[in-house]
Amino acid sequence: MNITTKSFSISTQGHTDIINITAEVANKIKESGFQEGTLTVFVAGSTAGVTTIEFEPGLLQDLPEAFEEFAPMDQTYHHDAAWGDGNGYAHVRAAILGPSVTIPVQAGKLILGTWQQIVLIDFDNKSRNREIIVQIMGR
Repeated sequence: MNITTKSFSISTQGHTDIINITAEVANKIKESGFQEGTLTVFVAGSTAGVTTIEFEPGLLQDLPEAFEEFAPMDQTYHHDAAWGDGNGYAHVRAAILGPSVTIPVQAGKLILGTWQQIVLIDFDNKSRNREIIVQIMGR
């Protein structure tokens, strides 16, 4: 079993910006030459997360609305009192979503459902440059 780690950067707008990163991740598999194994997609930072969704206009509205329901931007957060940066909601949302997702690889390709894409969601209250790490374990 071998392991390789690759990365790429994405510029985001913040404010629950949802970006489809499937093609970039698939490219990292191609670069690695791995045919079988698993990969982990991880975002470095505590105000963003990675998941899979059907990347379509309805969900691109539904998902931010759902996050607003359980961690509203206009709520008072203890984090904001401590740091004064106004992004306590972003930390809560990112902690619930999680920073990574693991996906199997077969025949050099991601095993995803027909309508399933890998997305980065940046919750911060400003634009950012996010580093995405793709670690592949396999052969």
